[in-house]
Amino acid sequence: MKKTNDNNKLAIQMLIAMVSGILVGLLFMAVRQFLGANSGTWNLINNILFQDITAKGAESAIGLFYIGGQLFIRALQLIIVPMVFCSVVMAISEITEASTLGRVSAKTIGWFMMTSTIALIVAGAIAMLFYKSGLFNVHIEGVTASTGSTGSNPLLVILNIIPSNIGATLSVNNAVLGVVFISVVVGLSMNKLGLGKNSVIYRFCEEISKIVVTFLSFAVTKFGPVAIFMLLCRTFATYGIDYLKPALAYCLLTTAILLCYLFIGYPLYISLICKLNPYIFIKKIFKVIVFGFSTSSSAATLPLNLDTTTEELGVDRQIASFVLPLGMTINMDGTAIMQVVATLFIAGCGGYDVTVFQLAIVMILALIASMGTPAAPGAGAVILFTILSGVGFTNEQALIAYTLILAINRPIEMLVTSLNCVGDSLTSIAVGKSEGKLDMDIYNK
Repeated sequence: MKKTNDNNKLAIQMLIAMVSGILVGLLFMAVRQFLGANSGTWNLINNILFQDITAKGAESAIGLFYIGGQLFIRALQLIIVPMVFCSVVMAISEITEASTLGRVSAKTIGWFMMTSTIALIVAGAIAMLFYKSGLFNVHIEGVTASTGSTGSNPLLVILNIIPSNIGATLSVNNAVLGVVFISVVVGLSMNKLGLGKNSVIYRFCEEISKIVVTFLSFAVTKFGPVAIFMLLCRTFATYGIDYLKPALAYCLLTTAILLCYLFIGYPLYISLICKLNPYIFIKKIFKVIVFGFSTSSSAATLPLNLDTTTEELGVDRQIASFVLPLGMTINMDGTAIMQVVATLFIAGCGGYDVTVFQLAIVMILALIASMGTPAAPGAGAVILFTILSGVGFTNEQALIAYTLILAINRPIEMLVTSLNCVGDSLTSIAVGKSEGKLDMDIYNK
């Protein structure tokens, strides 16, 4: 009972922090608009509270909110690789029957593909209506944005599954797909050799997992709400309202689709397919939604998602430890939705005539590209160029619109992250229930 009360208390604290952060951030946005983005007073406020101290020319800035938010995110990023590696190794090494492992893998991939495909079909159909109605024909001028990469062949995600260097892969956070592959290989090899829970490798992973959980619990409960307030306040405070006006149709449509899929689509899956109470699911996963929204990073949200899915939603840790890290790398429902809507928005701005066949190609590319999207803030908008290149939407007007997406997409990416994380938890529940490894008493508690 104490555990449940503590979790409810944390969820309330996170919700208060989120609402407060957004409101205070909007207040600072209004102040920025009133004073002028280049005024001396605003520059002073920005340098003290919000400035990215790693940026060029920010050598004398203080950036209190930036430092506070980044310290928290880095603390969570610190445990991503050991947590993914250890959890997957333990999960697979405990599955003694090859048929069970194959069945769990097939169900997991099946759920990922199903939810992403449905998300793409819904988003593509609605965005196409907006495109055909002319609402995406936006005139844009004078847009500046942070620099993005030019993207690459989406099929590279397949090549990157197998890393060429173990040490390099385990030393960075942007190669999680490679970490998953290495840990799967280690777990399968342990199974083949008959190395059980008494083996040195398993005990090592078990001890590391306990340390990670302890550290996570301390960091989230003690500093999570404060960090969420700082992250959200800074995001909205430094966001010029001039960026929102040119692409209001894109922002509103994408937000509406994401929210509908999050609060209507996922509960329908839980109710109709899993035969579970959707209200309980949304209530317990809500702090993961808030956390994902605040950090805009699936990787940073993974530890909390794993803890919530196992301790509060009743999924067996063996299942969740396999599904969630894999989902963080290839299950990107929110990213796919954002990319297909953004592509049609850019096509409208660029004057392209999009056919149903081209829309289907866009959806396929969005599905593949989203699977290769790093679980980090802003990655989805950068990978978007992969889709644009694939369908040839690259004239000058389209590239200007793409630049606008890079400039304004931060709030959208925050909601995208929440959707991605909840989708991973949903799949864990579905797979766990089908395997008889969902504790109904814990779920319904």
